[in-house]
Amino acid sequence: MLSIYTDDYFMQQAILEAQKGAEADEIPVGAIIVCQNKIIARAHNQTEVLQDVSAHAEMIAITSAASYLGSKYLTECTMYITLEPCVMCAGALYWSQISRIVYGASDEKRGFMRYGKELLHPSTKLEYGIKHDACAQLMTRFFEKKRKK
Repeated sequence: MLSIYTDDYFMQQAILEAQKGAEADEIPVGAIIVCQNKIIARAHNQTEVLQDVSAHAEMIAITSAASYLGSKYLTECTMYITLEPCVMCAGALYWSQISRIVYGASDEKRGFMRYGKELLHPSTKLEYGIKHDACAQLMTRFFEKKRKK
C-alpha cells in the first residue's frame, strides 16, 4: 500500500508554513513536527510580529509539539524545516531529544552544520535536501523583493 505520508509530502506542508511567513513579511522559514504520521505542530518565523529574536519557526513548533504531547521530549517525532536550523534552534532540538530532523535548503551563513552534527542529540537522525530547490527559492525570492524596496 502506497502512503501519502512521505518526506516530500511533509516538507510540502512545511513550505506552506514558510509561505505564510513570507506573506506576513517574515523570513520564509516553515516547520512542522510529525508524530506517528500526524502533524502535531505547525509554525513559521514570527520574529517581526512578536519582536522576539527567538521566535524562529523551529522554536515555536517545539513549544507547540511539547504542549500537544504533554512532554518536553519529542523522542518519537520528526521535524521538517525548510531551512537548516541555526545554532540556537539546534540547541533547542538537542534538548527536546527529537528523533529526526529533515531540512530542505542549507544555510551556509547561519546554519548549525558549520559547527557540526554534534550540536544535535546523539540519537537524532538528520536528513537534508528534501525539496531543496523549492525551499531555496522561497528565500531567494523573499530577499530579492526586499532589495527592490
